[in-house]
Amino acid sequence: MQVALIREHGDPSVIQIEQKPVPEPGPGEVLVRVLAVSINHLDLWVRRGMPGMPIPFPRILGCDGTGEIAAFGEGTEEAIDLKVGDTVVIEPGYSSGTSDMDLAGLDHLSDDYGVRGEHCDGLDAEFVAIEARFLTALPDGIDPIQAAAMPLAFVTAWGMLVTRVNLQPEETVLVLGGTSGVGSAAIQIAKYLGATVIATAGTEAKRDLAGLLGADDVIDHSAPGWSKRVREFTDGRGADVVVEHVGPATWKDSTRSLARNGRLVTCGGTTGPEVSIQLPHLFIKNISILGSTMGPRDAYSAIFEAAAAGAFKPVVDRVLPMSEIVSAHAALENREVLGKVVLIPGQ
Repeated sequence: MQVALIREHGDPSVIQIEQKPVPEPGPGEVLVRVLAVSINHLDLWVRRGMPGMPIPFPRILGCDGTGEIAAFGEGTEEAIDLKVGDTVVIEPGYSSGTSDMDLAGLDHLSDDYGVRGEHCDGLDAEFVAIEARFLTALPDGIDPIQAAAMPLAFVTAWGMLVTRVNLQPEETVLVLGGTSGVGSAAIQIAKYLGATVIATAGTEAKRDLAGLLGADDVIDHSAPGWSKRVREFTDGRGADVVVEHVGPATWKDSTRSLARNGRLVTCGGTTGPEVSIQLPHLFIKNISILGSTMGPRDAYSAIFEAAAAGAFKPVVDRVLPMSEIVSAHAALENREVLGKVVLIPGQ
């Protein structure tokens, strides 16, 4: 079978297409024929190398994907409500299932939690053997190629807005980078929950897309002092929730955009790891700054049921054969895509 892997860190040219044997599913596992995988910024970070995060080589990339049940390991078929030929979402995260956090429904906070393509081999392959409990049936009517762009971004945004900040109807949410994977998911989830949404984007095309996704107002975050626009839109009050994942480039205006008792939730920093906080601003306005990573497994069913009902739509820029993964990584790295790039294994 065809796989895409790296044997060293570097630019997109280090990605190799190789042939590997089709894996045999063990007890409790399912053999899944991968229908589609999408590229996330996580794939870029794994490929480049991350300080303090050693990656064993070779490493098959890819954490987001959908597939079709091909075979069952011993005793698995009788234990799950799936059959050969069913289409499934492959959950990007995994854990033992036995930790206190797992048992509390917060598996993504378990000490043994990992992400495919980073902590173990990923989904950039024609077939994968996966524990059955990490598969979610794809509802009827959802295109598995389009759906491959959803899992990581939507579960991360769900974890931020639902699990972490407990977003309430009629609150105002500011979403930074509204056309990124997490940003586009956050706009849609916030609207689904009944919030008013302000989004930011750096180009006219991206601002138009953010509006189409449901944002009530869209701001150019490359304009100096753009947080004043948030104030104007909210009649001077500010946003109840800010969804951050950009980091230093937007941090100052993000915190200035918060209302009293506002909550800023961040899942990363694409422009760097360090920001500054003015403590008087923090405590005088009673602001909360919250970290968030991934989201709980029980979110997948809710996410894809809402998608089947038309509430959520993935943003896919292009669909390519996996043999073009090098150029796909380069396009994402060079900010040449508007939405996700989805790859088709075996092509």
